[in-house]
Amino acid sequence: MASVGIIAEYNPFHNGHLYQIKKIKEKYPNDTIIVAMSGNFTQRGEPAIIDKWQRTKLAIESGVDLVVEIPFVFTTQSADYFSYAGITLLESLKVDKLIFGSESNNIEDLTEIAKEQLENEDFDKLVKIYSKFGNNYPTSLALALKDLTGKTIKEPNDILGITYIKTILKYQYHIKPETIKRTNNYHNEKLTGTISSATAIRKEIDHLEKIKSSLPENTYQTLQNTIIHKKEDYFTYLKYKIITEDHLEKYHLVENDLAKKLKKEILSCNNYEELIQKVKSKHQTYSKISRSLLQILCNNTKEKIKNNTKLTYIRLLGFNDQGRKYLNEYKKQITLPIISKITKEKDEILELELNTTKIYTLPYKNAKEEYKKEYQYSLYKKEKAND
Repeated sequence: MASVGIIAEYNPFHNGHLYQIKKIKEKYPNDTIIVAMSGNFTQRGEPAIIDKWQRTKLAIESGVDLVVEIPFVFTTQSADYFSYAGITLLESLKVDKLIFGSESNNIEDLTEIAKEQLENEDFDKLVKIYSKFGNNYPTSLALALKDLTGKTIKEPNDILGITYIKTILKYQYHIKPETIKRTNNYHNEKLTGTISSATAIRKEIDHLEKIKSSLPENTYQTLQNTIIHKKEDYFTYLKYKIITEDHLEKYHLVENDLAKKLKKEILSCNNYEELIQKVKSKHQTYSKISRSLLQILCNNTKEKIKNNTKLTYIRLLGFNDQGRKYLNEYKKQITLPIISKITKEKDEILELELNTTKIYTLPYKNAKEEYKKEYQYSLYKKEKAND
């Protein structure tokens, strides 16, 4: 069975995601679509606005056949770690093709640049030099790429796509990368009709009627009938941690300078946004600080991370009949353990995942029942209707 892989967060699942799936089905109508998706926290260092089970359900209802989870350890780090986990999950599942959105839609240029990053020893040196001049990492990356290749790559999906290709090349994976033309700006904060960025949609999440035209009907209905998770829901817990902890630098991604700033500013801040803006600097991007704060919130120390840098399992979140058939065909070739329901598995990365789920459920009045879904929640299986 042929297959197509997607790496996604679906935060939330919107018309742009639906467009991508439809385009894949047009080109590869018989392929199984497999998604590696972040769990309850995202790469931006924020809680997903709805939980992973609901996002899985929406994806399968919209044409995806199989969804697996990118563990927290990898999701909430830099693009290199996020890419490693997503691509490795798809490779482990014997996926043939990776398809991602791209502003340039030029797979040849993106591949050439990825090779340059891997093979040119001057690349990392140039990035560090540009960083010393006060540029953040994405800007330093773009400037180094321009110097070495003559190509200007600064759009976020292209940069992420290069990271995917670099992972494939670095580990000599068999996945073939392909692009779909991105129809809007990933970071555009304004709604743009039927296809808007996830950033713009999240910004207006309190005004569902304003974003209705940008969402599939099933996403709109789900958002109307569920708890919306926002980072501000967790600020009181984070504030307590920062005030009471003596050594914030023990937490993953938290450097000494940031730890000192957090201690200095925390009492004068009433929300996440205030805190991030007060400690932000040229060298620390908004997303990097947000991810650092999340590590503190979730009690994720450097010690916990240092021995957990390799993917150790495949966690199934949901599948339909097509996904089930695919798993049955390839299960003997898949070497990583596949977890469909947690029982007595002993795995440090999985334990950390379960602990972060406890944090994620804090805004729920029935937090204990929500947490139990990790053990009891049945995988969503959509039966295909007979023609």
